Amino acid sequence: MPVGRWHDARVSGEREDVVCGPLQQRVLWGFVGLAPVGVALVVVGVVIGGGSTAGLVIAGAVVGVVGIGCVHPATARVRADAYGVHSSTVLRRRHVPWGDIADLEVYVQRGRSQDMNRVRVVQNNGRRWRLPLPIGTQDMRYGVEFDTKLAAMRALHRVYGTPRTERAPVISPRAAGHAGAGKPLAVCVLLLIAAGVSASFTPVVNETHQAWRAALPCTSWTPAADRDECLSAESAVIERTTVGRPKQRSFLYFADDRPLHRLSVSRDGARGFRPGDAVELTFWRHQVRVVTGADYIWHDHFVGTQSPAVLAALFVLGAGYPGAIAANRRRGRRLAADEVLPSVLPFVAVIGGTALWLLPLCYFHPLDMFGSPAPAAWAVAGLLATLVMAAAAWRATAPGEVTKATAGTRTRTRTGTAGSDDVFLPARFLEATDYNPHRFGTHIVLGGGRLPAVVPHAGPGRFAAKDIPVARLTVGDVRRLRGGDDETVPRAWHVATLDDAGTPVHLAAAPADLARILRELSAARQPDPQGS
Repeated sequence: MPVGRWHDARVSGEREDVVCGPLQQRVLWGFVGLAPVGVALVVVGVVIGGGSTAGLVIAGAVVGVVGIGCVHPATARVRADAYGVHSSTVLRRRHVPWGDIADLEVYVQRGRSQDMNRVRVVQNNGRRWRLPLPIGTQDMRYGVEFDTKLAAMRALHRVYGTPRTERAPVISPRAAGHAGAGKPLAVCVLLLIAAGVSASFTPVVNETHQAWRAALPCTSWTPAADRDECLSAESAVIERTTVGRPKQRSFLYFADDRPLHRLSVSRDGARGFRPGDAVELTFWRHQVRVVTGADYIWHDHFVGTQSPAVLAALFVLGAGYPGAIAANRRRGRRLAADEVLPSVLPFVAVIGGTALWLLPLCYFHPLDMFGSPAPAAWAVAGLLATLVMAAAAWRATAPGEVTKATAGTRTRTRTGTAGSDDVFLPARFLEATDYNPHRFGTHIVLGGGRLPAVVPHAGPGRFAAKDIPVARLTVGDVRRLRGGDDETVPRAWHVATLDDAGTPVHLAAAPADLARILRELSAARQPDPQGS
């Protein structure tokens, strides 16, 4: 549920003030008033002490947190008047005159159940900040109310300022202006640091393995300083065993707590011994490494040399995804804030292709990747393949050039044109029209000596086809996908603006397909001599 609504507009000068306050203000202030009660319950519970007051402390903490959390929405206010936009919360107050505001945008914020629309102020100096209110949702009431009042604010901006755009840009999560590259870049750096730390343990683990294999039993001549590196044995008797559940530890308990109280072992190790069994414990570096019984021998698990190397490779591969997001957003700086960024899926394919050669290399050659000819050739060939794939992904995610279509004149249908076989191209009209009822169309069929038509399938045949009335269509500009467009439209598609007898409609398709469709629409028409 949105936390704010628009109050009645108040007249001020030539235009109406737009004032926004919290929804259900009395309820919010009621929760705020309960915050001191919650704090008092916590204090009383702590002072009294004892297990009986634990519930009192928890209840007081919940009430206090909820009450404090309601302070911000209860005190939020936004007003737009002839002097500018005024925003106030419990933490901050802002006033920006219309002359310093470049635009008002719709910022789409992801929610758990539904998206929320916020108003974002764009200043002339490039700074952007979101207003605490209003908040619109997919709910019809709040959605219409949000759009209406945003239009009122933009009307004030047109009177007392100079908006940068005629329509409110919609900044969806896919748009270039939704978020910067800072957070994904920070995640990428952290993962790379984790990869470096993990890789640094590879020689340490290998050294531990080598020392364990070379360890010899301790003797009376072994110096005291070297006894940690030799194997010492002590006898013990199993008192009882505890077999834990999967993903839980199992234990061996020793009689008289000698030489130690208990030892954590695997589930199979706990099952292999019985109470009363006489065993021998082998110590190395102050830890029990082997438990030897009459029927079963348990060995301590050593981390394999491959494990830290493979883990480091996984961290590097994981860093590739936020790194690709950061690079994609960095490249999108030259795009308009509401234009949709290209997808990073090509880079995901690069990460998957790199994993095919990097993970086996780290597993089989964790220490000598470049120490011998075979793994060195493997690594060099893999790096070259990754570079080639990365270059292809870089080209695939580059924002394509948009060919501007010149606005045509009113035309009428050409008749008697011979055509070829039908060709089905993925394309969508983004609005519901008489030739795209309920936005059912997924493809446009061309050729066959007939008019282009909208169909809900990829062929063959023109079943359920709706002919496009090319006689009343006028082609406008072609642009990239924007945040306000249908989010099911692929990111790489372009959108053509068409005038349908005075009503703007939008046609989305892949750039090459869209160019072909527009050519076919032009070929299906000829200028009307009477200009009708």
